[in-house]
Amino acid sequence: MFSLSMTVQPQVTVPLSHLINVLHSLKSSVCSSSSAPCKSRKHKEHASDPELHRTEPTWNLRELGLSDLRAQQLDELVNSVLPRLSPQETPLRLGERNAWRTSHLSTHSFYYNKHGFSCGAMPMSYSRPLESVCTELQHWPVWVPNRGFKTLKSKTRRLQSASDHSLDSQAFTPSFMKGFLTRDKGIEIENLDSLVKNKNVPEVQQDAFKRGFAEGFLKAQVLTQRTQESLRRTRLILLVLLLVGLYGISKTPFISVRFRTTSGLDSAMDPVQMKNVTFEHVKGVEEAKNELQEVVEFLKNPEKFTVLGGKLPKGVLLVGPPGTGKTLLARAVAGEADVPFYYASGSEFDEMFVGVGASRIRNLFKEAKGNAPCVIFIDELDSVGGKRIESPMHPYSRQTINQLLAEMDGFKPNEGVIIIGATNFPEALDNALIRPGRFDMQVTVPKPDVKGRTEILKWYLKKIKMDPAIEANIIARGTVGFSGADLENLVNQAALKAAVDGKDMVTLKELEFAKDKILMGPERRSAEIDKQNKLITAYHESGHAIVAHYTKDAMPINKATIMPRGPSLGHVSMLPENDRWSETRSQLLAQMDVSMGGRVAEEIMFGHEYITTGASSDFDSATKIAKMMVTRFGMCEKLGVMTYTDMTAQSPETQAAVEHEVRVLLKDSYERAKVLLKSHTKEHKNLADALLMYETLDAKEIKLVLEGKTLETR
Repeated sequence: MFSLSMTVQPQVTVPLSHLINVLHSLKSSVCSSSSAPCKSRKHKEHASDPELHRTEPTWNLRELGLSDLRAQQLDELVNSVLPRLSPQETPLRLGERNAWRTSHLSTHSFYYNKHGFSCGAMPMSYSRPLESVCTELQHWPVWVPNRGFKTLKSKTRRLQSASDHSLDSQAFTPSFMKGFLTRDKGIEIENLDSLVKNKNVPEVQQDAFKRGFAEGFLKAQVLTQRTQESLRRTRLILLVLLLVGLYGISKTPFISVRFRTTSGLDSAMDPVQMKNVTFEHVKGVEEAKNELQEVVEFLKNPEKFTVLGGKLPKGVLLVGPPGTGKTLLARAVAGEADVPFYYASGSEFDEMFVGVGASRIRNLFKEAKGNAPCVIFIDELDSVGGKRIESPMHPYSRQTINQLLAEMDGFKPNEGVIIIGATNFPEALDNALIRPGRFDMQVTVPKPDVKGRTEILKWYLKKIKMDPAIEANIIARGTVGFSGADLENLVNQAALKAAVDGKDMVTLKELEFAKDKILMGPERRSAEIDKQNKLITAYHESGHAIVAHYTKDAMPINKATIMPRGPSLGHVSMLPENDRWSETRSQLLAQMDVSMGGRVAEEIMFGHEYITTGASSDFDSATKIAKMMVTRFGMCEKLGVMTYTDMTAQSPETQAAVEHEVRVLLKDSYERAKVLLKSHTKEHKNLADALLMYETLDAKEIKLVLEGKTLETR
């Protein structure tokens, strides 16, 4: 493209081919007025130049809008486009290629760009139209681009260029250039009226056509909006899935160990100073405290033992039922020794990914060794230290326990770190874990006895507002088999009951209520029991109380009630004076007699035809005692001092003999209870009437009724 600059008009862009054709026509007019040799030379040149035989459109001055220019203006135009040679320079002929410099911008090969012709072919000498025109007009030679392909500007750039030119030179653009400037404009968008006219739609159908067009446009808009909303939802779902996937990948130790979080051991990796927990906070397990006191001495003053050649223990295993205070003991050890305390649960080492449990154990012991001396407490040790078995489903399940074994007693020393483990199932632990050198000490933490329960109750009763008249040993005697956690729950339930009743302090009544609720369930005051069933229940429970009161070696009565609790309609609670570590034959027979008292009372008072099913649990306990006496305790003269653990392995004769002896014991117990109740019919009736009136009687009130005294009105 060439730019024509004039003094009056602004710059105008004209295609080069058009300008060449115009100059050709101008040259033709000049040559027509010249001599004949010029024409002959022109014909020779045309014959020798194959490029001039191309078919191109011919443009004249009129078509370009240059017909109004005078000769002088035309000369100025030519001089501005192609400057003349100086007088000292002679024009070059058409055949001389040296006067023209060719710019090989881009051709089909590098060799052609460098030399001007293809490899193996000689360069051809030919002249081009612009060369011939400039040579005839005696103008300076110019750079002629030699392209191997044709490039076009993008439509956007052409439109932008046209718009820029139209803004800058709209007022100065000549009329003959407007066609060139507007030839690349985009297709005009038709409006609805023009579309109706072009489609030759009849006037009658034009409204329907426009209405249909509008409806289609609206439906297309709705469809586009739905598509966009669906795309947005899809992108949101994909984004959420991507984030979840990345989070899952970050949890995988094989893919991203750096970003994996060990939430299960966050608390264990940070040691805790247990300064506020000592052995004073542990009640009811004096023997366990005494054994752990040695571990505290090891941690406080290890030189005291190592000077004699002794070694610090590697581990201490706490064994006992749930709720007996094993975790509290471990915390007390760390608090007494004033050393860092690391806590971890056995389930925290268990993971679905291979090697994670072993890695967590390594990290835990690495931190502990850096802060030695310290205490590591692993609760529920059977979860991580169970017996190793060959399992095709979990071939790598043993890596965690193997790492624990290596850390406790492996090749590397483990000085100054005491491992305390706690478990409810010591029989499930691997034998290599409980051998000497790993868990050197095994401390049993049993359920507290009556003395221990009294101490625990006093400790927890100090934390609430209670009646000073409460005797903790009375509650402790009635809570046989309760652990420390059970006793804490009992005191808490009593405090809640006092708060519900609006009392200022907790009394013995609330403690008894909480004990019955834990043992037998909550009261069922909403249960509607008719008078006949309530009367039968009153005589049934009073029968138990009468037999217990008048039978030798029976446990003292604590309370009798006909208030429904759980599955029972009433009960009589017994209160042993002390914990029974073993029981005599007389005590066992007394328990059987008390159990038979309920059914015997129903039979005596209402007849054999009106006995109820309420004595089923009583018969279960009596039968269990009788079987144990015959098969386990050797308390049967006929079968002798022999145990029968597996009755199915015995002969039919032996089984029949055992069954006969059990029946004899139960029958004798039933007859003894019947004789006793028949001899105390008056007391039996008075106690049943008192139960019907007051529903619940304690030990003192039962004694007053049996002595024939009247009770104070409540």
